Amino acid sequence: MRAFRNGLLAAALGGLFSAFPFPNVARAEPSPDLISVGIGAYDSVVFQPSVDTPRNRSADFRLEYRFGYSLLSFTEPYVKFRPWVGFETTTDGMLYGAGGILADVQFGPVVFTPSFGARLWRRGGSKNLGAGVEFRSMVELGYEFDNQMRVSAFLSHISNGGITRKNPGVNTAGAYLHIPFRTLFGTP
Repeated sequence: MRAFRNGLLAAALGGLFSAFPFPNVARAEPSPDLISVGIGAYDSVVFQPSVDTPRNRSADFRLEYRFGYSLLSFTEPYVKFRPWVGFETTTDGMLYGAGGILADVQFGPVVFTPSFGARLWRRGGSKNLGAGVEFRSMVELGYEFDNQMRVSAFLSHISNGGITRKNPGVNTAGAYLHIPFRTLFGTP
């Protein structure tokens, strides 16, 4: 009886997954390396107002390099785990250099990209985040054109994860333009 139930459960799960619209696996070209340029509103209240209200709002500028290869090739038909490195600054002098991992999940031309990274941070005239090491978590929702160029909207949160007593965090909302490296520099 137990074997019959397990077989029935396996058949039901198989039917469920076969009906699920998985991302487009038949991609003709591999993912390109991307140069990503972003702009946003630093220290915005997009997620939730808190006791530590935003008081250092400024324009946020980002430049990132997103590698085209997947770190876990066996997941590639459904999700591509890719490394990224980047630089961010604001109009009030905040600077950081960072790196991390992102996950591209593609449904046709729509791309959902959560990411996480660590960074070295210099305050400038911006909000005191409490530590020289900060962490960034972010979600993006974008559209990929036929030439593999993308546009996306993002929401990100930066904090030190509680490694110091002071940890107000900062939220940023904005947009990215992702350009294939080969488009900019003419390489294959």
